Amino acid sequence: MLTGKQTWLFDRKPYIISASTVVGPDEGAGPLGDRFDMVHSDYFIGEDSWEKAERKFLEESMELTLDGAGLQKKDISFYVGGDLLNQIVSNTFAARTMAVPYIGVFGACSTSMESLALASLMVNYHSANYAMAGVCSHNCSAEKQFRYPTEYGSQKPPTAQFTVTGAGTSLLSLTGKPDMPRVTSATIGKIVDMGIKDPFNMGAAMAPAAVDTMHAHFHDRGIEPGYYDMIVTGDLAKVGYSIAKDLLKEKGIDIGQTDYQDCGILVFDPDKQMVQAGGSGAACSAVVTYGHLLKKMREGELKRLLVVATGALMSPITFQQGESIPCIAHAVSIEME
Repeated sequence: MLTGKQTWLFDRKPYIISASTVVGPDEGAGPLGDRFDMVHSDYFIGEDSWEKAERKFLEESMELTLDGAGLQKKDISFYVGGDLLNQIVSNTFAARTMAVPYIGVFGACSTSMESLALASLMVNYHSANYAMAGVCSHNCSAEKQFRYPTEYGSQKPPTAQFTVTGAGTSLLSLTGKPDMPRVTSATIGKIVDMGIKDPFNMGAAMAPAAVDTMHAHFHDRGIEPGYYDMIVTGDLAKVGYSIAKDLLKEKGIDIGQTDYQDCGILVFDPDKQMVQAGGSGAACSAVVTYGHLLKKMREGELKRLLVVATGALMSPITFQQGESIPCIAHAVSIEME
């Protein structure tokens, strides 16, 4: 049901019965490398283009998630997913392979929680027996589309972020086991645009949207940040993470009551890897959440988790026309019984 202005409270609390992650070599070399289900040693993974490789990452994650649940493609009621490429082609072509009813969504890097929120909504209200949510991104295909081709070798400023190569998917159902995490609520964000135009400073552009959604979530649910054992933002990385903490203080939100982290900081080791400010991309929050954080929940280290995925809703065309960067954040709470 709707609680407050922009939060869905799921009374049936859909189970995440299976989830999986597939990542590239840099992610595998990072601090969470052993928390992912499959790590590839190169960016092409047998394909002749980065775009085809991105699709394959997603298809492999889909298969692993199905295997984890002991289900087949025909069992899936709906697949909800998106990515960063024009017309979300990675998901569209992967959905063609899946051959199941498909809802394509775009929220840039916030798509991971946007897809999870919509899949949970369908399952909670018996509009789907099994709903799969998924996203993917690829460092080379994203650079090629949004900035400069990798071969160009352009130097990036310290505020820039390194797009995560990988895919993450989850499968939801109303029937599950006590040791499975459950989706309890979702707060759908509003567009926040602070006039930033620099595509190499995504963290600063997205931080206000993350704080706006967190503020709405706590207000709508009538809870304090300390309700959660951990709160993670999607991919603000070092620059945006610092700004978000300052903005939370300005709004009087005491984030110090809980463990606040950022997926863009967790996924790489900036001291050992050339990732500038940290990670980004649609797969950033997905692989950290579905790979690392859900494992922490199943291992008993976390009971209540809030994931606030952030997205910069720009395109090459809007950048070339001098537009600022509108941003959004979607929050999903995941809890153990």
